[in-house]
Amino acid sequence: MKIYYTDHFELPLPEGHRFPMVKYRQLRQHVVRSDCHLQDSLIVPPAATDEQLLSCHTERYVNAVCDGTLSNREIRRIGFPWSPQMVERSRRSTGATLAASRAAMTDGIAVNLAGGTHHAMRDAGEGYCVFNDAAVTIRTLQRERLIQSACVIDLDVHQGNGTAEILADDRTAFTLSLHGAKNFPIRKSPSDLDVNLDAGTTDEEYITVLCEALQQIDKSGPFDLAIYLAGADPFEHDRLGRLSLTKNGLAERDRTVMQWCLARNLPLAIAMAGGYAPDVNDIVAIHGTTVQLASM
Repeated sequence: MKIYYTDHFELPLPEGHRFPMVKYRQLRQHVVRSDCHLQDSLIVPPAATDEQLLSCHTERYVNAVCDGTLSNREIRRIGFPWSPQMVERSRRSTGATLAASRAAMTDGIAVNLAGGTHHAMRDAGEGYCVFNDAAVTIRTLQRERLIQSACVIDLDVHQGNGTAEILADDRTAFTLSLHGAKNFPIRKSPSDLDVNLDAGTTDEEYITVLCEALQQIDKSGPFDLAIYLAGADPFEHDRLGRLSLTKNGLAERDRTVMQWCLARNLPLAIAMAGGYAPDVNDIVAIHGTTVQLASM
């Protein structure tokens, strides 16, 4: 299996910043140390090009990000200070999901150890998301005529408003978001299927709802590609999640999605998305399990 990583493009964040950037480096180290991945290939992805980014984002926004001319308000909305590293990492993270999708179309499944930047909209970034990797990937592969249709299975705890906005009213792209009802973002763009979860939702409740949602996706298929955002933030101890999934429950979630795709011979690209547990080792363990299950 091909695994794409971008952790050597870490951002120079202020001390005490809420976003756990260190998780990416530790996740790659976890994968390298694991005997489960001895046959897997770890690859630095190419950066997304301007042409690929412009398939989903406005020229004004792409230029402002790349030139460092975002307003202070726009930078605060993104949550990262601007830097050349921020631009390069955002391009690479998007490029990694695109590369993983290309690999999945050959190998069946592939992983981006970052990505899942689902709050990035056409003309704005938000919530630690600069460019929308899933939307850019789908548009790029469609333009290259490698796929006709795709689905996004967004199981980050926060609603995928950016992906929903970019892919709105597009019958070739189905967007599912399973998320906490009373959580960020306050203003949600409607996905093709939004499933609002109550605070404290447990493993059993979550898996039941997920299976029902996957059955709904079937009605809009078949698809040529699935992109799965495997957020670690539904975890019961996540600072921003408010749900009550255990690590075992999250592993069962991953298995459910992977088995659904396998049964349909549907290529699957996986991105890690969010995770904000106080102990970064918990985040790494959850993401690490996702990658391990994909490699089995």
